[in-house]
Amino acid sequence: MQLFRLKPVLLAVALSIMGVGAAAAQPATQTTPAASAAATTTATAATPADPTLTADGQEIIHATPGIGQPTARAVDLQPQVTPTGIEAHGFNNNILLPLAIGISVLVFVLLAVAIFRFRAGRNPVPSKTSHNTVLEVAWTVIPVLILVFIAIPSIRLLAHQYRPAPDNAVTLKAIGNQWYWSYEYPDNGDIQFTSNILKEKDEVQPGQRYRTDADGPRLLAVDNRVVLPVGVPIRLLTTSTDVIHSWAVPAFWIKLDAIPGRLNETSFTIEKPGLYFGQCSELCGARHGFMPIAVEAVPPAEFAQWVHAKGGKMPGENAPPPPGENDTDTPLGHDGVLPPAKDMTQGIANGNADATDQPAVGAID
Repeated sequence: MQLFRLKPVLLAVALSIMGVGAAAAQPATQTTPAASAAATTTATAATPADPTLTADGQEIIHATPGIGQPTARAVDLQPQVTPTGIEAHGFNNNILLPLAIGISVLVFVLLAVAIFRFRAGRNPVPSKTSHNTVLEVAWTVIPVLILVFIAIPSIRLLAHQYRPAPDNAVTLKAIGNQWYWSYEYPDNGDIQFTSNILKEKDEVQPGQRYRTDADGPRLLAVDNRVVLPVGVPIRLLTTSTDVIHSWAVPAFWIKLDAIPGRLNETSFTIEKPGLYFGQCSELCGARHGFMPIAVEAVPPAEFAQWVHAKGGKMPGENAPPPPGENDTDTPLGHDGVLPPAKDMTQGIANGNADATDQPAVGAID
């Protein structure tokens, strides 16, 4: 009978103990606003900011008229910013154009002389000359010499355009789609994104992004720009998922076809920071004219920051240390096991409950 009377008392005591334990454990699991803010700050600091964008997400580098884009009423090539482009620009302006102009002037002069001197009024009895050995040799040898003169710098330029990229090159893979470009950075943590044309203000819904003059000219501005470092060789790979496209940026002297099932390659080095535009240069369907290309060239340090902001990494990061190098200066014992510390040994000898009898394990060469 007394046992039955004690049951309610014991039950009440047990419930009280459980309530006190839950109340004591509850503060430990709650997160204070200060801790939450600190965690948010730590997470934000762990991901570096995109150096190409402002705090509100706007592009920092704006399009510059006459640089990296077409210019109204211009008759010359775009200013070149790669060594190959500079060589090609000089070849065109210093060799091809003077030769073409000279040959054209010579032909027009010869036509004028023939029309005036050998007209019927001055030659009522036409000449019966059929051969002139000197003239025939001249008009055969001179064009051959001109072609040889052009071929030497032309072949040299062609070789420079398709020279293999060095080992330290940054790899950019451009994939053509109907009708937009997608990009990959295989050497930088496999960064991937797509790039679409920016429409005009009257072509989008309210609240959607549209093109501004800072983004670039009409039909050339994109929502996601390609970012590449200045002064570092670039390995360009092109392919396609549907039809033949062509990745072309005039300021780089680059035009490389993107063919389904095939990987084409070339290399170039950008020498000046800036914003450069291009387009698909192979007829690829109804919206062929709406596949622009925008490349933002930045210093190498800024490019590395951009890679980290995109969740990627630079080549060589997180690589294992070379053999013979350790993260600690403490000498390792047999089999790479650190010997017990002096105070740890003393603690074990004194029966210290906080000390452990397990040796620390270090890195093994």
